[in-house]
Amino acid sequence: MTAVPEPAERGDRPPPARFAYDAHTWKEIAHLLANLPVSLAGFVYTVTMLFTGVGLTVTVVGFPLLALGLMGSRLLGRMERARARKLLGVRVEEPSRLPMRGADGFWPQLWMAVKDPVGWRTVLYELIRLPWGIVTFVVTLTGLFVLWPVLPFVVRGLANADRAMVRGLLSPSDELERRIAELESDRGVVVDTAAADLRRIERDLHDGAQARLVNLAMGLGLAKEKLLEDPDAAASMVEEAHGEVKLALQELRDLARGIHPAVLTDRGLDAALSSVASRCTVPVKVTVDLDERPAAAIEGIAYFTVSELLQNVSKHSRARSAAVEVWRSEGRLLIQVWDDGRGGASLDGGTGMRGLADRLGAVDGLFVVESPEGGPTTVTAELPWRDRSGALAEKPGRGGRASKEASVRGRG
Repeated sequence: MTAVPEPAERGDRPPPARFAYDAHTWKEIAHLLANLPVSLAGFVYTVTMLFTGVGLTVTVVGFPLLALGLMGSRLLGRMERARARKLLGVRVEEPSRLPMRGADGFWPQLWMAVKDPVGWRTVLYELIRLPWGIVTFVVTLTGLFVLWPVLPFVVRGLANADRAMVRGLLSPSDELERRIAELESDRGVVVDTAAADLRRIERDLHDGAQARLVNLAMGLGLAKEKLLEDPDAAASMVEEAHGEVKLALQELRDLARGIHPAVLTDRGLDAALSSVASRCTVPVKVTVDLDERPAAAIEGIAYFTVSELLQNVSKHSRARSAAVEVWRSEGRLLIQVWDDGRGGASLDGGTGMRGLADRLGAVDGLFVVESPEGGPTTVTAELPWRDRSGALAEKPGRGGRASKEASVRGRG
């Protein structure tokens, strides 16, 4: 007996048509018979939306109505994709949402909705579906009574035409358009992160080094006044001022290290992460397996990711030991931070983990947290590899985040 391939092996291709009606043939018949009422409703909505929206564009409400109509067309496209997925086995990815957050103000958002290519392709789909729906309904219904011996083959041809229309008009935009939408969304995250960092630096300078320098200036002023009257008191004030200078210098060094540590620039990730690990309250083993240094921007993100994670280990984990591993795999820089603490860490547990995930996501990175209650905790971060000349290493194929998560867990 010939083995029939499993659905996973066939992908979304139906089995060959046969004279005997099977489940796939009946699903295709149901889809073709439903084409008429579904396409009629979509045609009426689309024509009404177009005539009303375009006709009123001379008024204030015209463009908002057209934008709302195109958003409704997106919903029609989603329902058609679901119907094709259920009855025809066509698996089409959902288009990306409109990046409304990237548009500043009402009018840019309105214009983005009006020029939405996904909405307009759905409009075209609904316009050509009515005559096609009439043809498929009549042929299929007539074939059930007249052409029933060869109907599976006729239905298969009509259904294949439906599959082609769904793939051609209801599929997502091309990869470049999708990538532009993602980058527009990520740009807001990068801007917000940079603004938060600037506010943190300003706060640290104002509350730390600046306040100490003000106290130093006041102390030296008082010492100057008492220099002739009370030399001993003046000497004591100078001594206090000297201590304030040391503390201010230390705070400035810490602030500079938080902006970009000199050891990272001079000696790379291995030395910089070893320095971070030495300040952790938990013994940390650091392993950096890199043949060359990545670009400065990627190196900096990797450093601050590990630094933030080790701070969390010190403050919250109650761990006895921890480990940091950094290596390169298939054009990606992989970071894994492990500790044997109490676990329970998650992206929803606070702003720290979520902030790290947003930062890595803004540069096409990945952030995975595995932390069951009772531990241990393993946090894996993945960044695109860029060499020092600025070239981007070849990325993995279109495997999506699932393939990335598989790659980052391969060294656990």
